[in-house]
Amino acid sequence: MYVCLCKGITDRQIQAAVHDGAHSLGKLRKSLGVASQCGKCASLTREILDETLQEIPQIGGLPQFYAVA
Repeated sequence: MYVCLCKGITDRQIQAAVHDGAHSLGKLRKSLGVASQCGKCASLTREILDETLQEIPQIGGLPQFYAVA
């Protein structure tokens, strides 16, 4: 589903970026450009970010990302 119409960003792109380490709205904005023009997608982007972060294992409140060798 398209989340940011201005930049053509989908929910799957946001989820992939979160799994790649973009664990804040600011980092998503820098990496994808989401919520950088009109800003109407910011609230949905934040919801997707929060849901995706809950799927990632956390230690001490920080998301843990695994390196693939």
